[in-house]
Amino acid sequence: MKHRCSQGRDLWAGAVVALLLFDLVASDARGQSAAAAEEIIAIASVGGVQLQTRVRRPQGAGPHPLAIINHGSPASGSERPTMEIPTYRPATDWLLSKGYTVALPLRRGYGQTGGRWAENYGSCRNPDYYHAGLATGDDIGAVVEFFRRRSEVKRQAILVIGASAGGWGSVAEASRNPNGVLGILNFAGGRGGHQPRVGNCAPRRLVEAAGRYGSTARIRSLWLYSENDTFFGPKLSRSMFDAYVRGGAPAQYVPLPAFGNDGHRVFNAPGGRTLWQAPADEFLAQLK
Repeated sequence: MKHRCSQGRDLWAGAVVALLLFDLVASDARGQSAAAAEEIIAIASVGGVQLQTRVRRPQGAGPHPLAIINHGSPASGSERPTMEIPTYRPATDWLLSKGYTVALPLRRGYGQTGGRWAENYGSCRNPDYYHAGLATGDDIGAVVEFFRRRSEVKRQAILVIGASAGGWGSVAEASRNPNGVLGILNFAGGRGGHQPRVGNCAPRRLVEAAGRYGSTARIRSLWLYSENDTFFGPKLSRSMFDAYVRGGAPAQYVPLPAFGNDGHRVFNAPGGRTLWQAPADEFLAQLK
Protein backbone atom coordinates (compact mmCIF):
# COMPACT_ATOMS: atom_id res chain seq x y z
CA MET A 1 0.00 0.00 0.00
CA LYS A 2 1.29 3.49 -0.84
CA HIS A 3 0.67 6.73 1.00
CA ARG A 4 1.02 9.82 -1.18
CA CYS A 5 1.19 13.49 -0.43
CA SER A 6 1.18 15.97 -3.33
CA GLN A 7 3.05 19.34 -3.54
CA GLY A 8 6.80 20.23 -5.00
CA ARG A 9 21.49 25.96 -0.96
CA ASP A 10 23.55 26.92 -2.57
CA LEU A 11 26.83 25.75 -1.10
CA TRP A 12 30.29 26.77 -2.18
CA ALA A 13 31.93 25.49 -5.32
CA GLY A 14 34.29 22.55 -5.32
CA ALA A 15 37.49 21.90 -7.20
CA VAL A 16 37.96 18.55 -8.87
CA VAL A 17 41.08 16.43 -8.82
CA ALA A 18 40.96 13.42 -11.12
CA LEU A 19 42.89 10.56 -9.60
CA LEU A 20 41.90 7.62 -11.74
CA LEU A 21 40.16 7.07 -15.07
CA PHE A 22 39.54 3.83 -16.79
CA ASP A 23 36.91 1.87 -18.66
CA LEU A 24 35.02 -0.98 -17.08
CA VAL A 25 33.81 -3.40 -19.71
CA ALA A 26 31.06 -5.90 -19.05
CA SER A 27 28.96 -8.19 -21.19
CA ASP A 28 25.18 -8.19 -20.97
CA ALA A 29 22.92 -11.24 -21.22
CA ARG A 30 23.04 -11.11 -25.03
CA GLY A 31 26.80 -11.08 -25.15
CA GLN A 32 26.90 -7.42 -26.11
CA SER A 33 29.50 -5.26 -24.43
CA ALA A 34 28.83 -2.02 -22.61
CA ALA A 35 31.45 0.38 -21.30
CA ALA A 36 31.07 2.64 -18.27
CA ALA A 37 33.72 5.26 -17.58
CA GLU A 38 34.78 5.50 -13.94
CA GLU A 39 36.97 7.95 -12.05
CA ILE A 40 37.68 9.03 -8.51
CA ILE A 41 37.47 12.79 -8.00
CA ALA A 42 37.71 15.12 -5.02
CA ILE A 43 34.95 17.64 -4.30
CA ALA A 44 35.47 20.45 -1.79
CA SER A 45 32.98 20.59 1.07
CA VAL A 46 32.82 22.37 4.43
CA GLY A 47 36.21 23.63 5.58
CA GLY A 48 37.80 22.65 2.28
CA VAL A 49 37.70 18.92 3.07
CA GLN A 50 37.92 16.98 -0.19
CA LEU A 51 35.16 14.42 -0.53
CA GLN A 52 36.59 11.40 -2.33
CA THR A 53 33.90 10.56 -4.85
CA ARG A 54 33.49 7.68 -7.27
CA VAL A 55 31.87 8.74 -10.54
CA ARG A 56 30.52 6.34 -13.15
CA ARG A 57 29.17 7.54 -16.48
CA PRO A 58 26.88 5.81 -18.96
CA GLN A 59 27.62 5.33 -22.63
CA GLY A 60 26.72 8.03 -25.10
CA ALA A 61 27.17 11.74 -25.36
CA GLY A 62 25.84 13.83 -22.50
CA PRO A 63 24.57 15.73 -20.81
CA HIS A 64 23.10 13.00 -18.60
CA PRO A 65 20.88 13.20 -15.55
CA LEU A 66 22.79 12.72 -12.30
CA ALA A 67 22.19 10.45 -9.31
CA ILE A 68 24.10 10.97 -6.06
CA ILE A 69 24.16 7.91 -3.77
CA ASN A 70 24.91 8.59 -0.10
CA HIS A 71 26.27 5.93 2.25
CA GLY A 72 25.28 5.01 5.80
CA SER A 73 27.32 5.22 8.99
CA PRO A 74 28.76 2.18 10.80
CA ALA A 75 27.48 1.32 14.26
CA SER A 76 31.00 1.60 15.68
CA GLY A 77 33.02 4.78 15.26
CA SER A 78 36.18 2.68 15.01
CA GLU A 79 35.00 1.55 11.57
CA ARG A 80 34.71 5.04 10.06
CA PRO A 81 38.43 5.51 9.25
CA THR A 82 38.55 2.26 7.26
CA MET A 83 35.47 2.89 5.11
CA GLU A 84 36.07 2.80 1.37
CA ILE A 85 34.62 4.96 -1.36
CA PRO A 86 31.18 3.47 -2.02
CA THR A 87 30.25 1.35 -5.01
CA TYR A 88 26.63 0.29 -4.36
CA ARG A 89 26.76 -1.94 -7.42
CA PRO A 90 23.07 -2.98 -7.64
CA ALA A 91 21.80 0.61 -7.57
CA THR A 92 24.65 1.93 -9.73
CA ASP A 93 24.04 -0.63 -12.46
CA TRP A 94 20.32 0.13 -12.36
CA LEU A 95 20.94 3.88 -12.74
CA LEU A 96 23.53 3.46 -15.50
CA SER A 97 21.02 1.38 -17.46
CA LYS A 98 18.67 4.38 -17.26
CA GLY A 99 21.29 6.78 -18.57
CA TYR A 100 22.29 8.39 -15.28
CA THR A 101 25.76 9.54 -14.33
CA VAL A 102 26.28 8.21 -10.80
CA ALA A 103 28.28 9.97 -8.06
CA LEU A 104 29.14 8.14 -4.84
CA PRO A 105 30.79 10.50 -2.32
CA LEU A 106 32.59 9.47 0.85
CA ARG A 107 31.63 12.12 3.39
CA ARG A 108 33.72 14.05 5.94
CA GLY A 109 35.11 11.91 8.75
CA TYR A 110 35.07 8.68 6.75
CA GLY A 111 37.95 6.71 5.20
CA GLN A 112 40.14 8.44 2.62
CA THR A 113 38.15 11.66 2.83
CA GLY A 114 39.12 12.16 6.47
CA GLY A 115 38.57 15.42 8.29
CA ARG A 116 36.34 16.01 11.28
CA TRP A 117 33.27 13.80 11.57
CA ALA A 118 30.42 16.32 11.56
CA GLU A 119 27.43 13.97 11.85
CA ASN A 120 27.56 13.24 15.58
CA TYR A 121 24.10 13.50 17.13
CA GLY A 122 25.37 13.55 20.72
CA SER A 123 24.23 11.32 23.55
CA CYS A 124 21.51 8.73 23.30
CA ARG A 125 19.72 10.44 26.17
CA ASN A 126 19.47 13.75 24.36
CA PRO A 127 20.24 13.19 20.65
CA ASP A 128 20.16 15.98 18.10
CA TYR A 129 19.11 14.07 15.03
CA TYR A 130 17.98 17.24 13.28
CA HIS A 131 21.37 18.97 13.06
CA ALA A 132 23.20 15.68 12.53
CA GLY A 133 21.11 15.16 9.39
CA LEU A 134 21.81 18.69 8.19
CA ALA A 135 25.56 18.06 8.60
CA THR A 136 25.22 15.09 6.27
CA GLY A 137 23.20 17.34 3.99
CA ASP A 138 26.09 19.83 3.85
CA ASP A 139 28.22 17.26 2.03
CA ILE A 140 25.36 16.21 -0.22
CA GLY A 141 24.74 19.86 -1.09
CA ALA A 142 28.41 20.36 -1.96
CA VAL A 143 28.25 17.46 -4.42
CA VAL A 144 25.03 18.78 -5.96
CA GLU A 145 26.54 22.22 -6.51
CA PHE A 146 29.76 20.84 -7.93
CA PHE A 147 27.98 18.82 -10.60
CA ARG A 148 25.57 21.61 -11.45
CA ARG A 149 28.63 23.41 -12.83
CA ARG A 150 29.61 20.49 -15.05
CA SER A 151 28.55 20.55 -18.69
CA GLU A 152 28.15 16.76 -18.91
CA VAL A 153 25.32 16.82 -16.34
CA LYS A 154 21.75 17.95 -16.78
CA ARG A 155 21.80 20.57 -14.03
CA GLN A 156 18.04 20.44 -13.50
CA ALA A 157 17.77 16.63 -13.45
CA ILE A 158 19.45 15.49 -10.24
CA LEU A 159 18.34 12.57 -8.11
CA VAL A 160 19.56 12.24 -4.50
CA ILE A 161 19.60 8.73 -3.00
CA GLY A 162 20.62 7.66 0.47
CA ALA A 163 20.69 4.57 2.65
CA SER A 164 20.39 4.65 6.45
CA ALA A 165 22.32 7.73 7.68
CA GLY A 166 22.69 8.70 4.02
CA GLY A 167 18.94 8.45 3.58
CA TRP A 168 18.40 10.61 6.65
CA GLY A 169 20.85 13.18 5.31
CA SER A 170 19.09 13.15 1.95
CA VAL A 171 15.77 13.92 3.62
CA ALA A 172 17.49 16.65 5.65
CA GLU A 173 18.94 18.22 2.50
CA ALA A 174 15.50 18.08 0.88
CA SER A 175 14.36 20.55 3.55
CA ARG A 176 16.69 23.10 1.90
CA ASN A 177 15.20 22.46 -1.56
CA PRO A 178 18.56 22.45 -3.39
CA ASN A 179 18.48 23.77 -6.94
CA GLY A 180 18.30 21.14 -9.65
CA VAL A 181 17.21 18.24 -7.41
CA LEU A 182 14.04 16.65 -8.76
CA GLY A 183 13.63 13.81 -6.29
CA ILE A 184 14.87 12.02 -3.18
CA LEU A 185 15.05 8.25 -2.69
CA ASN A 186 15.25 7.45 1.02
CA PHE A 187 16.16 3.83 1.77
CA ALA A 188 15.78 3.01 5.47
CA GLY A 189 16.81 6.52 6.50
CA GLY A 190 17.34 7.42 10.14
CA ARG A 191 19.87 7.77 12.93
CA GLY A 192 20.39 6.19 16.34
CA GLY A 193 19.45 2.66 15.38
CA HIS A 194 20.51 -0.34 17.48
CA GLN A 195 20.98 1.69 20.64
CA PRO A 196 21.71 0.21 23.06
CA ARG A 197 21.05 -3.07 21.26
CA VAL A 198 17.99 -3.39 19.04
CA GLY A 199 15.75 -0.44 18.36
CA ASN A 200 16.24 3.30 18.52
CA CYS A 201 17.38 5.14 21.62
CA ALA A 202 15.08 8.15 21.11
CA PRO A 203 12.45 7.46 18.44
CA ARG A 204 10.41 10.52 19.42
CA ARG A 205 13.35 12.75 18.51
CA LEU A 206 13.55 11.15 15.07
CA VAL A 207 9.87 11.80 14.48
CA GLU A 208 10.22 15.42 15.62
CA ALA A 209 13.22 15.99 13.35
CA ALA A 210 11.40 14.46 10.37
CA GLY A 211 8.55 16.87 10.99
CA ARG A 212 10.94 19.83 10.96
CA TYR A 213 12.44 18.70 7.67
CA GLY A 214 9.03 18.20 6.12
CA SER A 215 7.81 21.65 7.09
CA THR A 216 10.05 23.21 4.43
CA ALA A 217 10.79 20.38 1.97
CA ARG A 218 9.05 20.73 -1.38
CA ILE A 219 11.05 18.20 -3.38
CA ARG A 220 9.30 14.89 -4.07
CA SER A 221 10.62 11.91 -2.15
CA LEU A 222 10.10 8.16 -1.94
CA TRP A 223 10.57 6.42 1.43
CA LEU A 224 11.27 2.67 1.37
CA TYR A 225 11.54 0.62 4.56
CA SER A 226 11.53 -3.14 4.93
CA GLU A 227 9.12 -4.95 7.22
CA ASN A 228 11.98 -6.49 9.22
CA ASP A 229 14.26 -3.45 9.44
CA THR A 230 15.84 -3.87 12.88
CA PHE A 231 17.02 -0.24 12.99
CA PHE A 232 13.81 1.52 12.02
CA GLY A 233 10.83 -0.78 12.20
CA PRO A 234 7.50 -0.23 10.42
CA LYS A 235 5.84 1.69 13.25
CA LEU A 236 8.75 4.11 13.65
CA SER A 237 9.38 4.64 9.93
CA ARG A 238 5.68 5.28 9.32
CA SER A 239 5.59 7.77 12.20
CA MET A 240 8.60 9.60 10.75
CA PHE A 241 6.94 9.70 7.35
CA ASP A 242 3.62 10.92 8.73
CA ALA A 243 5.38 13.74 10.57
CA TYR A 244 7.31 14.63 7.41
CA VAL A 245 4.29 14.96 5.14
CA ARG A 246 2.17 16.71 7.77
CA GLY A 247 3.94 19.97 6.98
CA GLY A 248 3.21 19.70 3.28
CA ALA A 249 6.23 17.80 1.96
CA PRO A 250 5.37 15.75 -1.17
CA ALA A 251 6.30 12.15 -0.44
CA GLN A 252 5.35 8.49 -0.87
CA TYR A 253 5.89 5.70 1.64
CA VAL A 254 6.34 2.15 0.32
CA PRO A 255 6.67 -0.69 2.83
CA LEU A 256 8.90 -3.42 1.46
CA PRO A 257 8.56 -7.10 2.37
CA ALA A 258 10.88 -8.69 4.91
CA PHE A 259 14.36 -9.24 3.51
CA GLY A 260 16.80 -11.80 4.92
CA ASN A 261 17.64 -11.46 8.59
CA ASP A 262 17.54 -7.67 8.53
CA GLY A 263 15.70 -5.59 5.94
CA HIS A 264 17.80 -2.57 6.85
CA ARG A 265 20.31 -3.85 4.26
CA VAL A 266 17.85 -4.32 1.41
CA PHE A 267 19.30 -1.45 -0.66
CA ASN A 268 22.70 -3.00 -1.33
CA ALA A 269 22.45 -6.67 -0.37
CA PRO A 270 22.37 -9.29 -3.15
CA GLY A 271 18.77 -9.84 -4.19
CA GLY A 272 17.45 -6.69 -2.54
CA ARG A 273 17.00 -4.89 -5.83
CA THR A 274 14.21 -7.29 -6.77
CA LEU A 275 12.14 -5.78 -3.95
CA TRP A 276 12.79 -2.06 -4.45
CA GLN A 277 13.28 -1.64 -8.18
CA ALA A 278 9.59 -1.58 -9.17
CA PRO A 279 8.56 1.26 -6.83
CA ALA A 280 11.80 3.09 -7.62
CA ASP A 281 11.14 2.77 -11.36
CA GLU A 282 7.64 4.14 -10.86
CA PHE A 283 8.96 7.08 -8.84
CA LEU A 284 11.53 7.99 -11.49
CA ALA A 285 8.84 7.88 -14.16
CA GLN A 286 6.78 10.37 -12.14
CA LEU A 287 9.68 12.84 -12.09
CA LYS A 288 9.76 13.19 -15.88
